[in-house]
Amino acid sequence: MKVAVLGTGLMGAPMARRLAVVHEVTVWNRSIERAEGLSDVCTIAQSPVAAVVDAECVIAMLVDSLATRAVLTENMLAAATDKAIIINMGSVDPQTDRDLAKLAASWNRSYLDAPVSGGVTGAVDGALAILVGGNRDTFDRAAPVFACLGRPTLLGPIGAGQVAKLANQLIVATTIGAVAEAMHLAEAGGCDAAAWRNALMGGFADSRILDLHGARMVAGDFTPGGRSAAQLKDLNNAMVLANDMGLDLPLSQTITFGFRDFVENHEGGEKDHAAYYEWLSLRS
Repeated sequence: MKVAVLGTGLMGAPMARRLAVVHEVTVWNRSIERAEGLSDVCTIAQSPVAAVVDAECVIAMLVDSLATRAVLTENMLAAATDKAIIINMGSVDPQTDRDLAKLAASWNRSYLDAPVSGGVTGAVDGALAILVGGNRDTFDRAAPVFACLGRPTLLGPIGAGQVAKLANQLIVATTIGAVAEAMHLAEAGGCDAAAWRNALMGGFADSRILDLHGARMVAGDFTPGGRSAAQLKDLNNAMVLANDMGLDLPLSQTITFGFRDFVENHEGGEKDHAAYYEWLSLRS
């Protein structure tokens, strides 16, 4: 299958590399240097329109709703093949995908929203959780693409994938906060942080957050696998959605405040979201 990948950042680049094992892949990125690292396995395009010419599947992995709307334009849709599948795998607000699905339909293009969870490690390993919104027929047609990237689940109509991702991000952020605060408590009480983390592994407090992000906290290595700025973007979108639905989510409100302060007041945006642990020290 001819696949175009628009956006080759932290997640898009390893996803494109995995797709290129099976499919004919063309990539585009706003900063062309980020795409050129894939030149050994992918064709590099100079524009989104050039990337999708004759593409049977177009994957967008862009930073936010504004960028996604700017790239997935009528000109881009017109360049893809008839009945091409457009898959937005970036994290945006659900309404963005509902609007873009209508635009795609006007060009006889199918559309799925399919944000992912699993971070850079999941992208490299092809082990992403793929949260999909759309119809069953399009989901089934996209199976050869999803098979390269991880485990897809169809959750409902267009927008359902983004809602599921926002719910996922509430769990991720809140658990990161809980692990970080518990580690600070343990250290303040005289525990060795690494030994404390190891002692909890296999117990009720165990999780992938304790495993992966806890290790980052112990090492003090916050090289981004998931940027705090992206975490805040998702939390903000989740809070807007909750407000629109009349939901009161006090834990989520608290963790959103923490990430907002870290990103906006402590230069934390480009650090891994496990750096919430660092924020606890900075604020005190």
